[in-house]
Amino acid sequence: MVARRGKTLAFVEVKQRASADAAALSLDERRLRRVVAAAEQLAPRYARGNDDIRIDAIFVIPRQWPRHLPNVWLG
Repeated sequence: MVARRGKTLAFVEVKQRASADAAALSLDERRLRRVVAAAEQLAPRYARGNDDIRIDAIFVIPRQWPRHLPNVWLG
């Protein structure tokens, strides 16, 4: 997912799992690198001159509010 708020452009990995632990385990370095590669390809299309660009994650777990994790990639 690509999302914008003001000058922040976020490329977001969304994980739906049965538990918070399962969601956390599903977000590994290999998957984050895939999001980073997609962000590098899409940034020229969506980014504006002085945007802050970041990689976020959202965990969707049954019977809980979605959990947003901002800036999960600091690589």
